[in-house]
Amino acid sequence: MKKLVFLRLLLFACIFTSTKFVQAQENVSKNQSEINKQIVVKWLNNFWGANYNPAIIDELAAPGMILQYSLHKPRKGQVDIKDFMKNFRDAFPDLAFTGAYPLLADGEYVIARWIGGGTHTGKAFSDWPIGSLPEATGRKMYFSGTTVFRVVKGKITEEIGLDDGLTALTQLKLVVPNK
Repeated sequence: MKKLVFLRLLLFACIFTSTKFVQAQENVSKNQSEINKQIVVKWLNNFWGANYNPAIIDELAAPGMILQYSLHKPRKGQVDIKDFMKNFRDAFPDLAFTGAYPLLADGEYVIARWIGGGTHTGKAFSDWPIGSLPEATGRKMYFSGTTVFRVVKGKITEEIGLDDGLTALTQLKLVVPNK
């Protein structure tokens, strides 16, 4: 009988401990998700926002980061990403994107919905899947998209998004709709 009571107490202690461990793990996961959301917000504000700061790439991008959207060829690594954004902003000096909804996060992954665009008042630009723009066309683009970020150990390793490229290319007159 004593043995049975002891086994029941031991079983209860194991279940209680396991439950507390799982709750602690969930809290760590929630905390990490919140930290990752803060990293993505900082990235969005300083990389895609109106006040671009190229130093954000060294601070938050992993050395082999992947940046991929349907409107541009995929980029890999800090140097390639810096070059991409320099050329994009040289062509669209007022380029700015902002969050459209609250971020969603689960562990390493953060999802952002955004809107924005810019006016082509700068250099010629040819990083589109179709056509290119000569210098300073004055054409405006304003569109939206959704991006999934992967954040590992405080660094963004992936930024993979789906943008409304057709809207942007139509606004820039690189795609002409049928009438």
